[in-house]
Amino acid sequence: MDSIPDLRALALVCTLKPSPADSSSALMATHLLDALAAHGVSGDEVRVVDHAVRFGVTTDEGDGDGWPALRDRLLEADILVISTPIWLGQPSSVCKMVLERLDAEIAETDDRGRMSMSDKVAVVGVVGNEDGAHHTIAECLQGLNDVGFSVAANAGAYWVGEAMGSVDYIDHDETPEFVASTIATTASNAAHLARLLRADGYPAPE
Repeated sequence: MDSIPDLRALALVCTLKPSPADSSSALMATHLLDALAAHGVSGDEVRVVDHAVRFGVTTDEGDGDGWPALRDRLLEADILVISTPIWLGQPSSVCKMVLERLDAEIAETDDRGRMSMSDKVAVVGVVGNEDGAHHTIAECLQGLNDVGFSVAANAGAYWVGEAMGSVDYIDHDETPEFVASTIATTASNAAHLARLLRADGYPAPE
């Protein structure tokens, strides 16, 4: 099953840094997409701050809002990867904005009357120099599950350095062993669940 290259992933990188600045969150997203590719999942990586995404809780806030174009790409994907830094023990403000925009999907349905994000799988990557990785992953996955995403086992991968330290994820010449193994497991499980949902998705509401 894993050899069938029929799945797509979209990685929304929630760094505060616009391109082309170096970003540990972008690197984590790249590592997750590379791991997904090993299971036949092709993917794209987007820095949300490179787009004029407006604050709001609708699918289109108008006046040049960059979210509708990103939403179209998400609707075409089977797997959503959110990669975020930790700030003050929390997901980044950009990540929270993405979750707020996805709140609109609670009221959106597909052509079978199901939630618009049904049959899609969510994965979260986190980087930081402080505590809060588990909290950040939990906060993101709960919100994504609320709007229709499914969550496989081991759906979060993270790296956190020494508190208030100066070494970032991007500073490593090689991915730390345990981080690499977690990323591999996260990607394998996400691809497996996404392929199952592609073959036999959730039923329409009665």
